[in-house]
Amino acid sequence: MNIELIDFQEHVNERGALVALEERKNIPFAIKRVYYIYDVPQEKRRGYHAHRDLEQVAVCLKGRCSFLLDDGKTKTTYTLENPATGLYIKGLVWREIFDFSDDCVLLVLANHYYDTKDYIFSYQEFLKAVADDTSAC
Repeated sequence: MNIELIDFQEHVNERGALVALEERKNIPFAIKRVYYIYDVPQEKRRGYHAHRDLEQVAVCLKGRCSFLLDDGKTKTTYTLENPATGLYIKGLVWREIFDFSDDCVLLVLANHYYDTKDYIFSYQEFLKAVADDTSAC
């Protein structure tokens, strides 16, 4: 699975903490899009899609949320609750985001601009894309 946890360097002193995110340094791609998600009711889930050709790093700036990630063979859950840790997701990975704390603010950095053609919203279509991708190797 093309997933990795990235530990960002924290600069901490008596005035607080700072984490710098820099493209092609601690973010492994050129950043084209930044968005954030907040005020999600705890019982709601987001995502329910995959991307054909997108790299993302998700950082939970405040609070907590969990990701269910699925490459078509293996399902893995990651919980983000530290603003100095990013979740790097690349390629064909189905994602669902859940268990949002009331104060959760989730930042996402992406290597492409928003493009609906890159999204796969059907789980069955996702499994077909994974099978087609595997057979192309």
